[in-house]
Amino acid sequence: MELRHLRYFVAVAETLHFTRAAEMLGISQPPLSQQIQRLEHEIGTPLLKRLTRGVELTEAGSAFLPDAIQIVQQADNALEKARGVARGISGQMSLGFASSVAFGQPVFDLIRRFKARYPAITLTTREENMALLMQDLQEGLLDAAFIRLPCESSKAFNLKVIATERMLVALPAGHALGHQRTVALSQLADETLIIFPRDVSPSLYELIVSTCLRAGFSTARFQQAPQIASSLGMVGANCGIALVPASMCCVNNPQIVFCEIENNTLYTDIAFAWRRSSTARTVSHLLRLINDAEQDASGDPSPPDGH
Repeated sequence: MELRHLRYFVAVAETLHFTRAAEMLGISQPPLSQQIQRLEHEIGTPLLKRLTRGVELTEAGSAFLPDAIQIVQQADNALEKARGVARGISGQMSLGFASSVAFGQPVFDLIRRFKARYPAITLTTREENMALLMQDLQEGLLDAAFIRLPCESSKAFNLKVIATERMLVALPAGHALGHQRTVALSQLADETLIIFPRDVSPSLYELIVSTCLRAGFSTARFQQAPQIASSLGMVGANCGIALVPASMCCVNNPQIVFCEIENNTLYTDIAFAWRRSSTARTVSHLLRLINDAEQDASGDPSPPDGH
């Protein structure tokens, strides 16, 4: 039994007329009649009763019609789904997020625009530290990820920077220097530095540590927090100070104040990362939105698709 036979039968059953069904299907009437006869022969019973003007369903035809309609609809849905996935307008996309980009507004602006443009794509997300994120991306468990740079292992992937952030000092609200807009790191050298584990973001960890050591800090006074975000809670509890990306200023904690760093050389990038071998259309669509946002910000006209 071929799918086209079911389509032909459904068309005739719905119009109750061979000529009108043939016109609807875009074929001539004799081949349509022949294909219906083949279907009836395969089933072993007539499905249609031929009348002088039109046709009517036999009892077997009436019983067969609902299932035939369902099969045809399922086939059409499967075809459309496959075409949608191939065009990247439906299907699934798995995205990873470095824990430290959870406060990055550009990331979630992109996600909001992506969902608005491609509502049929199901997004699955995962938040992890950088080491696990890079491993999952390499193994194909993620289609793409938003990561924090610098990151040595990210060099194995395609990267597109979407935002650059300066680092700030987070101080307990009652700190003696909390009223200053700008603070030199050397003024804080005797403080306890709350810092995330190295595997959360190894290159950023090294950058922060080396900068603080040059400013006179001692590793003996470092205290570890589980993540960059959780370091703020410890600052608010008066456990020490922390260096955090500027996007974390959005944290509404009256026990924390943020200060600029004098002669600041601490900057970090948020980047979109994907495998160099990736052919996923969904990744291409998200990258296109990133490029569009970049061109909108610069005021340059967006190039046409495919250029």
